[in-house]
Amino acid sequence: MNDTPGWASPGSAPSDGQEPGTSGPDRPADRPESEQPADQSGPQPQGSGPKWSKEQPPPAQWSAPTGPTAPGQTPPPPPPGPGWGNHPPAGPGGGPGDYGGPGGYSSWGGGWGGPPPAAKPGVIPLRPLGVGEILDGAVSTMRAYWRTVLGIALTVAVLTEIVIVLLQGFFLNDRIDTDALEDPSATFSELSRAMGDAMLSLGAISVISLIGTVVATALLTTVTSRAVLGKSVTIGEAWSDARPQLARLFGLIFLLVLIAFGIVAVGVLPGVLVAATGAGEAGAALTALGSLCALVVAVWLLLRFSLASPALMLEKQGIVKSMSRSVKLVRGSWWRIFGIQLLAMLIASILASIIAIPFAFLADAFGGSGGSGLLDSGSGDLSWTYLVVSGIGSVIGSMITFPISAGVTVLLYIDQRIRREALDLELARAAGVQGYGSDTPGS
Repeated sequence: MNDTPGWASPGSAPSDGQEPGTSGPDRPADRPESEQPADQSGPQPQGSGPKWSKEQPPPAQWSAPTGPTAPGQTPPPPPPGPGWGNHPPAGPGGGPGDYGGPGGYSSWGGGWGGPPPAAKPGVIPLRPLGVGEILDGAVSTMRAYWRTVLGIALTVAVLTEIVIVLLQGFFLNDRIDTDALEDPSATFSELSRAMGDAMLSLGAISVISLIGTVVATALLTTVTSRAVLGKSVTIGEAWSDARPQLARLFGLIFLLVLIAFGIVAVGVLPGVLVAATGAGEAGAALTALGSLCALVVAVWLLLRFSLASPALMLEKQGIVKSMSRSVKLVRGSWWRIFGIQLLAMLIASILASIIAIPFAFLADAFGGSGGSGLLDSGSGDLSWTYLVVSGIGSVIGSMITFPISAGVTVLLYIDQRIRREALDLELARAAGVQGYGSDTPGS
């Protein structure tokens, strides 16, 4: 098998044996006259050596004569040669539907053979993956290596939630006011200010959550990549592998966030300028349209960079190189990756909501707000009790959703490299799969 990635072709190398009639110890010219076949032992023209008949059996069926055949005895038939025409051997059951091999077929290249099944040393088979296999691989990684996975996810979730609670308690509670959004008599300026405060609060929390998600993805990348090979990894090993790349990882996060904010600012700026001239309704409409267009462009661009984090962690590349690698891997598969990422995000959001909503009710009951905490969670007037209890629910939810989101991202990266660069051959070598790729027919 070649060392360069690529799919192996079916078939075998040509034989190195000698064909009949070539030089060798068994050629007819080297045989004594007494060992010539009986039909060739008659008188020969003078000056010419012994000759063989021009009609000889095929080379694969040739065998040395064992002696003269008695009159009237039928010689045994030659052994069948390899090819597509032979019936496969019967399996243990011996029935007509039993085709021998463990996969239900005989070997590729003989009989009614089909391609052998893909090797699966870890949580996924080493071949292009389907949607269900990617989601199942993420869940299987969390189930098989739950100590390491949940330990990393819990650590990142606790640190992220502490920052969010402190930000809401010390900053957002005092400076965010969204009451005008529920006041039908509020003026346009009051509505604009309230909307700006709501977007600031949501944006700050989203940025912190994004940082936590990307860091968890980076730390879980090592775990998932080892799980593909069927090998475990400890929290210390994952940290040792991720630590040299953390500075570049935060640089990547900062650059992606800057790009997203830049796109949104460019989309909203025309509406803000029009509203500043006195045309309030036209400015609001233009702002809404610009925000929508900016959101579409930001989603399209950020998805093209969605595989930059695993590329940076696994390939040990720089920021720009990992972004270009992500663009190359996503090219031509944007909608497929978008659908898988959206499905994973919906599943993670549903799981997080199932866990967070009961804690939100408990937080509201312990906080003594009489239901106002649930209804006015974006107003900034939240008690510390509500923030802490709801934060515990968010930590538990993040501890479950982080591994799913991270696992899907890493497995998408591996799947795209298998499809484009035959990474399955390198993974098979790393997992110690013997002979993988030498007889594999391909994708």
